[in-house]
Amino acid sequence: MAAPPQLRALLLAVNALLRKRRYHAALAMLKGFRNGVVFREKLRAILQATYIHSRNLACFVFAYKGLCALQSHLQGETYQLHSFLAAFVGGWLVFGDNNNINSQINMYLVSRTLFALCRLGVKKGYIPEPRWDPFPLLTAVVWGLVLWLFEYHKPTLQPSLQSSMTYLYEDSNVWHDISDFLVYNKSRPSK
Repeated sequence: MAAPPQLRALLLAVNALLRKRRYHAALAMLKGFRNGVVFREKLRAILQATYIHSRNLACFVFAYKGLCALQSHLQGETYQLHSFLAAFVGGWLVFGDNNNINSQINMYLVSRTLFALCRLGVKKGYIPEPRWDPFPLLTAVVWGLVLWLFEYHKPTLQPSLQSSMTYLYEDSNVWHDISDFLVYNKSRPSK
């Protein structure tokens, strides 16, 4: 069944507009926004990663609790060092393989640990109390650095970050008509 003439005319007009170079920057912004919203293709990988992540956390908690209890039992009381040593061994055993899941978890923990160490440094007096909230500056520096690395030193970024950023910032610059501007990220091969 053919589309009504009004719909065909509208699609032709929209496709002609999408091909005009003068609107490319504004349209690339819109497609980039659209790509940020429709990350659905990755759902299966996300579910599998979530399972592996939760399994690893369960194994780590088991090892950590067991090692803490063993140290406390052997020494007759609990020391702060027990926590570090138990987590060190458990982290090595459970999260020591260099794979995508462990890499993501460890990078997440690095950022949280650095924040906590800065707060501890302020609390203990090693770092002066900030006179203003440094978070907006930190955010600006982090985003500035990551986009600079993506644009000029892409191979230095982790592959999953490269892939996400390519989808958001490069794929949003390319389209041929309304189908790969709005519905699909890339044009579908003709049948």
